[in-house]
Amino acid sequence: MPSWKVSFALAAAFAFVGIAAKARAQDYPTRPITLIVPFPAGGGVDVIGRIVAEKLASALGQPVIIDNRGGAAGVIGTRVAKAAAPDGYTLVMATSGSIAINPTLYANPGYEPRKDLAPIGLISSTPIVLMAHPTAPQKTLAEVTAFAKANPGKLDIGTPPPGTSAYLGAELFKSLAGIDFTIVTYKGTGPLTTDLIGGHVKLALNVLAPALSNLQSGGLLALAVLGPKRSTLLPSVPTSAEAGLPGFESGLNYGLLAPAGTPRPIIEKLNAALRAGVDTPEVRARIAADGGDPLPSTPEEYAADIEREDKKWGDLIRKLKLRVE
Repeated sequence: MPSWKVSFALAAAFAFVGIAAKARAQDYPTRPITLIVPFPAGGGVDVIGRIVAEKLASALGQPVIIDNRGGAAGVIGTRVAKAAAPDGYTLVMATSGSIAINPTLYANPGYEPRKDLAPIGLISSTPIVLMAHPTAPQKTLAEVTAFAKANPGKLDIGTPPPGTSAYLGAELFKSLAGIDFTIVTYKGTGPLTTDLIGGHVKLALNVLAPALSNLQSGGLLALAVLGPKRSTLLPSVPTSAEAGLPGFESGLNYGLLAPAGTPRPIIEKLNAALRAGVDTPEVRARIAADGGDPLPSTPEEYAADIEREDKKWGDLIRKLKLRVE
């Protein structure tokens, strides 16, 4: 067959595929969508996931069903999403930890984010906070650092599981400050917060969501915000840089992904619905109440965010030779 005929046939085939994809996107969705939340119910990721599910359902005209698949800092649920059909009917919530840290931290996470998953868009961002039970002797970041230096290995700091931004924040703290302490890991932010409120662990690196009301009421103390600027919800709490340790920053970005191969028109339709839902006064207020700030984005902006977070934490994990088998 002449080369021009081959080229024409290929062009026609690609055009047909594009038209078919657009047609599917116009009809999409025609049945309920499953949103996998790869963390236990009740935690910060679950809260954001339920906000997203509600707004997507309203915009798309189909129910969005939450499927909590907690375990291994998001690895188990993300594996399930990777294996799902790329048709837009299975989505997955992601965090900086589950999507940009786990692939380097875990020996065999079972997925490669840039190969196996397609970014839809960012949702919101919340900083990690160094918080304490009121009976903790240390009341500032400087006091925590000084105690750890004087008493290597004798300080306990609670975090969510390995693979989370808070856990890596603890490792970053050790590296930057040149200190040693014991990281006490929990299955999720909920159990960690419960133990912190009960005084079973005196210090924690945690997201704001499950602890916010206790921090605002004085039931827990916030010592430092691990972000580039102060939290609007805790305006009197210094950043880690203001508290004397520049570079000690760790945050949690929430995003939405689909299995790789999901047609681009469906990704674009989901992104439009997601951005419209996030950009409403009601959702902005709900995200703020959950300790975060809205962070809507394009799929490309989310992909770039994953790249940045992967380099930052991947470099630290490799430097410290951290590994979870």
